[in-house]
Amino acid sequence: MDIISQLQEQVNTIASLAFNTFGTLQRDAPPVRLSPNYPEPPANPSDDAVNIEEQPKIMSAALVKAAKQFDVLVAVLPLSDGGEEAQLKRIAELQAENDVVGQELQRQLEAAEEELKQVQELFNQAADNCLNLKKPN
Repeated sequence: MDIISQLQEQVNTIASLAFNTFGTLQRDAPPVRLSPNYPEPPANPSDDAVNIEEQPKIMSAALVKAAKQFDVLVAVLPLSDGGEEAQLKRIAELQAENDVVGQELQRQLEAAEEELKQVQELFNQAADNCLNLKKPN
């Protein structure tokens, strides 16, 4: 997998982890009394099953690990020499090279199509000759 695909995959992983982290924290957060005028919020019966203090630590560690992996992938990217001008020049060179290769491929395609026509014509002639040699019943 190329480096850009790996970066995209890592961004998707980070987004997924963040989404799940925020959703889980929102879902499992204990109720908070907003004002002394409101009654005490009811206790959450699922508090025993979910360790609310450990969950954020585990999830934040996963986010940090994913972000570090992203940083490693970014560090592997090739550095740009000469800035934007050099990049534009390199792009123009690559486009010119691509045009030359494209023209060569077009010539080869045309030659192959011509050869295919010749082979089909010879095949048709051979088939006609075989049919003409066959004796009628």
